[in-house]
Amino acid sequence: MISLDANTRNNSTKGELSIIRNSGNVPAIIYGGKEKNEKISVSKKLLKSTIEKKNFLSSIITLSVKGKNQNVLPREVTYNVITDEPIHVDFLRVIPGVLIRIEVPVEFINHEKSPGLKRGGVLNIVRRQVELKCPSEKIPEKLTIDLDGVDIGESFKISSIKLETNVVPTIQGRDFVIATLAAPTVMKEPEKPAEADATEGEGSEGTAEGDKPTAEKTEGEKKEGEEKKDAEAKK
Repeated sequence: MISLDANTRNNSTKGELSIIRNSGNVPAIIYGGKEKNEKISVSKKLLKSTIEKKNFLSSIITLSVKGKNQNVLPREVTYNVITDEPIHVDFLRVIPGVLIRIEVPVEFINHEKSPGLKRGGVLNIVRRQVELKCPSEKIPEKLTIDLDGVDIGESFKISSIKLETNVVPTIQGRDFVIATLAAPTVMKEPEKPAEADATEGEGSEGTAEGDKPTAEKTEGEKKEGEEKKDAEAKK
């Protein structure tokens, strides 16, 4: 479980918030349950490294405030539109038994053991996250789909994932698809260039050119024969 140290804050103006941010901290608030909302601040450096981890918004975090630990769930992070730095965080108290809505990521394992993928199949992911309604103490870190032995044409629906008691998808009334293993896309082979026609054209042209000199040669021979006859007549 992720842990963060936090300090209480008692600011009431934008100027005081700026001072907190300029000192390397990020203002935050803890809400939910019967306790009052609690204004806190956390180290921006530690917060950024925590946000960079996978599934930050679906991970339970232990906040230590004045030596007291409490489990919270990040619900929203506000970023500076120019610097993209976090400038505020909302944390929801994790109260046992209280139902919450949360998006949980889907993870696919054993790609190398899927005969369908080995044959060129394509894994079409319809939902990378699934929204669940569950008790705050039963939030799953991820939903795992095993591709071991899966062949082309098979699909994965929400019913194929085993969920704990009281953990249900918010979409009810249909067994929705999470992913499918489809056949490989067949690329249409381009038509062959008309090489045969070009070759025939070249052959015909060559024949015509070959015939022409032959015709000229025959005509020359004919002329030469007539000249010989004329010479003999003069004699």
